[in-house]
Amino acid sequence: MKIVEKEIPFIQNQSFLLILSLILTMGSLLLMVYHGFNLGIDFKGGIKLQYKLSQSIESGKIQEALTKGTGEKILVQQVGQPSENLYAFELQTPKENIDTFSTKVTEVLKKEFQLETVTLIKEEAVGAKAGSEIFKKGQVSVIVAWILILIYIGFRFDFYFSPGAIVALLHDLLIVLGGFAITGREINLTVLAAFLTILGYSVNDTIIVYDRVRENAKKFKSLPIEDLVNQSINETLSRTIVTSLTMFFVVLVLFIMGSGDIKDFAFAMIIGVVTGTYSSIFIASPIYIFLKKHGHRFGMSA
Repeated sequence: MKIVEKEIPFIQNQSFLLILSLILTMGSLLLMVYHGFNLGIDFKGGIKLQYKLSQSIESGKIQEALTKGTGEKILVQQVGQPSENLYAFELQTPKENIDTFSTKVTEVLKKEFQLETVTLIKEEAVGAKAGSEIFKKGQVSVIVAWILILIYIGFRFDFYFSPGAIVALLHDLLIVLGGFAITGREINLTVLAAFLTILGYSVNDTIIVYDRVRENAKKFKSLPIEDLVNQSINETLSRTIVTSLTMFFVVLVLFIMGSGDIKDFAFAMIIGVVTGTYSSIFIASPIYIFLKKHGHRFGMSA
């Protein structure tokens, strides 16, 4: 499938987009500092319950009844299609026994709303200490993934390529985190899986471009490095677009049709797919060119 017939001057027009990337990443950092993150119970501890009720009830009324009946501040959210009468309840670790808390919630629902059936579909409970440990392990897993990718690219190609790939990964992850900070979407284990998937997707897209750069470098030894990289990007553009759009449409459908954790997972992936495609062209490639031209200043051999 041939999408691009003419060569597009990606590298020649990189300055504006590099400035845009700098603004987006700095903006994301500021959002993370001032807004912070909405961490799920996976990381901060608490209980998450999902109920199916025999009739539809306004979420605000349920929340008011449960707060009054249990003495706990419970967040109530309707999930799925309205006709399904599915509700997710979430609260931080309760004052009483965590194992029997769902029983009390069920009793309050039956008593307050005179429901025929109240079905507990899912129950997840994480202690505060366990949540903190999971959060630390999640951070470590992202850092370890980064280091392994750096080592892999360094040996697979050479160390002129690695810094660009790592900066591109950092760029993508910061923008995704900025998206979660500004929207207040919950970060939980499912979203953490999305972050790791984005790292893999982003580096895969970068490797496609890098691989063609390496092939062309052997064929066209006299070609200026800017023209060599630009030609390589254009030659892989069709594959990049097809792969990215395929992934994008899948996660877009998940975002529109899904709910709860799946919707948050899809939200992260939508941003990650866009930034991963963008960064392989406008972040990783320019850094490779810079190091090929100026790497000797940092002790890198030609």
